[in-house]
Amino acid sequence: MAHALAIDIGGTKLEVALVDPNGAILGRRRAPTAGVDAETLFGQLRDLVAPLVADGDLDVCGVGSGGPMTAGGETVSPLNIPQWREFPLRRRLADLLGVPVAVDNDAKALALGEGWLGAAVGCRNYLAMVVSTGVGGGLVVDGHLLDGDAGNAGHIGHVIVDQEGPPCVCGSRGCLEAMTSGPAISRQLGYPVEDAPVEVRRHTGKLVGRAVASVVNLLDLPLTVVAGSVALGFGEDFFDAAQTELSGHCGLEFTHGARIVPAGLGPDGPLVGAAAVGWMSLGETVLSL
Repeated sequence: MAHALAIDIGGTKLEVALVDPNGAILGRRRAPTAGVDAETLFGQLRDLVAPLVADGDLDVCGVGSGGPMTAGGETVSPLNIPQWREFPLRRRLADLLGVPVAVDNDAKALALGEGWLGAAVGCRNYLAMVVSTGVGGGLVVDGHLLDGDAGNAGHIGHVIVDQEGPPCVCGSRGCLEAMTSGPAISRQLGYPVEDAPVEVRRHTGKLVGRAVASVVNLLDLPLTVVAGSVALGFGEDFFDAAQTELSGHCGLEFTHGARIVPAGLGPDGPLVGAAAVGWMSLGETVLSL
């Protein structure tokens, strides 16, 4: 059976797996994102991948990486991975694996995965987003994943939700990522984000709902699906507050009733999404609408 090698590159961990054309995950492996320089980090990724591709049963590699990146994922500069700045990830993986490699933003990959097998199946217009080490998003409009000029469309993490908020790594102030990412919340609390009290969990959801409302009103989206360790870890407190804030800012007839829900694929979403990036690059149907 053909397989896609799925690679998820995040600010705190690297994760890889083989994924079959039905979305089944095989041989998942992960390691912390570490390494003092670009080559050490790539070497860590190479070591993770090696046992999965030893038998050569591979058609394509799909990658979801933090951004920004250049068009086609030719180079990546994840804000939360300072070792990689304009790192030629697609070419390096293609040279290593000897198969076609497709690279996209990790949240855009999630959007594909959720439309393929998750909470957005059958929906032609939706936002998928990740609230984790970073905050990112992917947009599906009229059944098509939006790319933007250089492939970075959907960066909801840099929507400003509080003009007096803390500085963001992007150079602005009060961005959603600067206030709701795991590291940002930990800095505010002075202890691990997992121990955040209810009021912080609800406030985080409120800020996410506020940012989502702007996107919903701009693009006429009925659904937002949210993944990531912060959102899913905060659970009902987060999602109730996010929905309340979203509903409070969606008074137009076409936005009334917009929903924000947990991503359907849970922790599998990044890998299923990365595989979807790979399959789609081969012309396979992922969003069948």
